[in-house]
Order: sequence, then C-alpha cells, then structure tokens
Amino acid sequence: MRPNRLAGHAALAVATRGVAVESIHYGSIAAVDSKGRLIAWAGDPAALTFTRSACKPLQILPLLAHDGVDRFAFTPEEIALMCASHSGEPKHVDAVLGILSKIGCNRRDLQCGVHVPLLYQTLGRQPKPSEAFNALHHNCSGKHAGMLALARLLGAPIEDYLKVEHPVQQRILAAIASMADVPLGDLVVGIDGCSAPNAAIPLRALALAYARLAGGEGMYPEVRGAVFSAITAHPGIVSGSGRFDHALTQSGRGKWVSKGGAEGVEGIGIKGRGGWGIAIKIADGTPRALHVVTIEVLHQLGVVKPPLAKALIPYRRVSLPNARGVETGEVMPVFKLS
Repeated sequence: MRPNRLAGHAALAVATRGVAVESIHYGSIAAVDSKGRLIAWAGDPAALTFTRSACKPLQILPLLAHDGVDRFAFTPEEIALMCASHSGEPKHVDAVLGILSKIGCNRRDLQCGVHVPLLYQTLGRQPKPSEAFNALHHNCSGKHAGMLALARLLGAPIEDYLKVEHPVQQRILAAIASMADVPLGDLVVGIDGCSAPNAAIPLRALALAYARLAGGEGMYPEVRGAVFSAITAHPGIVSGSGRFDHALTQSGRGKWVSKGGAEGVEGIGIKGRGGWGIAIKIADGTPRALHVVTIEVLHQLGVVKPPLAKALIPYRRVSLPNARGVETGEVMPVFKLS
C-alpha cells in the first residue's frame, strides 16, 4: 500500500452562488460493520487517507492497555482530553495541567508547539495583543500529555517521545494497525501538524477502527469501552464550545462518537448493530464541506432522523455570506450512498 495513485473520489458537496454551482468538493465515504464489510460508500472507500486527529481515540489505547488509568488515577474527563482536538478554553488547559502533574511532567515537556487557541476561530475574533499562549493551548496538548504518560509507564525517555522509533510511537502505530486490520509494515507514516507521527491507511480501514471502537470485534476489548464512554460523557472536552464534534457527539446521547481531523477527515463509531464505523475524506481538505457531508451520511444511513437536533441544524446546509452579511449561496451535499 503506497500513495502511487490518485483516489477515485466522487462529488460530495457543492458551493453555490445564487442558483448556480460555483465550486465542487470531491471526496470519499466508507461505512462498514465490525467485520469490515462495506455497508455503504461513495467515491473510493480504499482511498489512502492520513488519519490526522481522527486517530486520537486510537492513539490512547496503548496507554489504557498498560493500566495507565489505575497507575495515574486518570479520570474519564482526562481520558477524553487525551483524545481531544480541544479549543484551548480554561477547562482544557486546566485538565492538561492535571494530567502533567499526575505523571511528573510540566508544560515544557510538551513538544506539540504553540498556536492561537481554536476558541478564537470559533468565536470569529482575534486575541488581544496582551494575551499570551503556550503549548497547553495547542489543540493536541492532551494527546501529547497522554504520550508522555505512556513513556513514563514504559520507563522510556521523554525527551524524544515524538521520534517514530520511540517505544511510545511504535506501540501507537501497532494499535492503529491492529484496530484497522492493516499490516503494520503497510502503514504510511508522515508527520502531523503537532509533530507526532501520523499514519495513512485506506479509508475503509479507518471506518473499521471506529466500528471496533464502538463495540465490535477486534483488539483492546478491555479498554475500548472506556474511551468510547469518556468521549460520549465529555464531548465538550474532546472538542469545544460551539464546535461540530461537540454538537454531533452530544446529540447521540451515548450512541456514537465523532472525531474530526485536519484536511477534511472525520471518523464516527456507532453503537448497536454490532458496531458501525464511518470514515469521510474531503479531497481538497476544506472543512466547510466536511460537516454537511457528515450530517448527510448519517441521514442516509438512518442514524440521524428528522427532526434534526437543534445543535446540528447549522451544519445541514452552510450559508455563505459576504462581508456585508448578505447570503450569496450555500454549501450542500450532492451524493447518494451506494
């Protein structure tokens, strides 16, 4: 499995201007059961896809499998944070500090870098010049704290925990491979935006990993439930106020988890029916198409039924206003699942 071909993506969403289509967003969708059998798809379900932050609920599995919860007395909220692409709100920063304190580390040990908290993007404003940020505010700081915790458990050095050959990363890659039913040697590994190794796998393999996370067959049966429960109990920790994954997971009331990633990736695990998994990739990486496509997938599969939860209504169609607030068009789904 190597990225030596272009995927056969299909048109998933369009952006209109007035009554005409102005732009088309291509991509692929795979929905599978816990045995990996395709339930529905669009485009190329085998498209090689970097998992980005959609793999965070998988990356935490080795920590839990090595009794990290008992060793460090991690709470469900802290488990959720280690799966998070958080907004950098005070509750997120405080929770990361709590994890670091339990494992004998501090924020200087985090190697994720620094960016303006995602909260400001959600609010649509810039931070004040007087505001300062550090690695705790990075959306991946919880994941990195979890990696440091696993290094502590393994007795491995923390200074180079991001190197792909480090025991932490080797166990994480093995977990992704086993959950996705992909040979470890077939993983295509790149570097994520937070500097951690990130794996590319077929889209349907990511869907399988989410089906297993939701209770299907597969590895890590003793800890997958703890991850699923933590995410459904604390969707605001995994995401943030006013964000899509918060709204979608919360609307499921414990029935499903959702986790997005950069460049238009989404993973969803659905309890019941033996465990279903859905993976979506928007080919051009734009987030504006991802959310409308995700809601439409769930609608076509009968997972989300009318009337749509109030928190999800803004994502059914995305309005495209101009600088004066005049609506010029919208982003809408145009696919039908096979």
